[in-house]
Amino acid sequence: MRYMPLGLALSLLVAVTGSAGTAGVSLPSDPRAKALIETGRELLGRGEVEAATDSFEAALAVDPGNPATFLALGDAARAAGMQGKAIHYYREALERDPNNLAALSGEGGAMAEKGALEKAKGNLARLEGLCGRNCPEAQSLASVIAKGPIARVVSADAVKPDPQVEDN
Repeated sequence: MRYMPLGLALSLLVAVTGSAGTAGVSLPSDPRAKALIETGRELLGRGEVEAATDSFEAALAVDPGNPATFLALGDAARAAGMQGKAIHYYREALERDPNNLAALSGEGGAMAEKGALEKAKGNLARLEGLCGRNCPEAQSLASVIAKGPIARVVSADAVKPDPQVEDN
C-alpha cells in the first residue's frame, strides 16, 4: 500500500509518454516531396494520371510518412477509376492523421463510387461532426453520394451470345 502512490505516478508517466509517441503528429515535410506533390497535382489537373502517379510515388520515396502524399495518391487512383486502391491510400492518410477532412471525404467518395453508400454516409456523418455541413469536404462528399455508384463497363466474357446452328 505504501508504494501505491509511486506506482500510480510511474504508470501515469508511462501512459503520457507512450501516448505522446503515437499521437500521429505530422513532422515537417521534405521540400523535395512538396515539390513532387505540387508537380503531380498539376499533372493530375491536366489529366495525365500516370505521370501524376509517378510523381506522387517519387514523393512517397522521399518522405514516406507524409499524409499529403497518400492523399494525392488516393486522388490519382480515384481519377484512374481504381476506387479500391484509392480507399487504401486514403486509409493510409487517415492512419497518420485520423481527422484529415480531405482523406475522409476522398475515402467516402471512393466508397460511394464503388457502391458502398452506407459506409460513405458514415464518412459524411463523421465529416459533418468535425466541420459541419457547410465545409467544402462535406458538401463534396454529399454530392458524390447523391450521384450514386459509377456504372461499370461489362466485359465481353460476361455477355456471351447463345450459339445458333443453321443448316446451309
